[in-house]
Amino acid sequence: MNTSFKQAGQKCLQWIVHHPKKFFAYSMIFLSVSFIGSLIQGIFFPLGTVFTIKPPVLYSKSQMAQSPTVNNEREIKKIVEELKVLKVKRDRKQLQKEDSLRIEYLFNQFQKLKTQ
Repeated sequence: MNTSFKQAGQKCLQWIVHHPKKFFAYSMIFLSVSFIGSLIQGIFFPLGTVFTIKPPVLYSKSQMAQSPTVNNEREIKKIVEELKVLKVKRDRKQLQKEDSLRIEYLFNQFQKLKTQ
């Protein structure tokens, strides 16, 4: 059986050597038909499992969109609470120079978080 495959292969190679133009033409026809067939299959009968690889959750757009807003809301709540404490201090007229600097800093941070 092994010898019959070798003989058939040698006959094919001899035919290819003696008829290179026919071999080239047949090869091009085969490649063209298979290309058109794969295009038709891809367009009319797409596979359901084309993209099975999912990105990690760390890089997912939905997680990226949610995470900064949640963190911003937390930071804004902290800033508002601290500003309320400083307002009470102001009402008692116990503000110091450090407190006014802290108020300016908190207000700037609040503005930055609101614009994001």
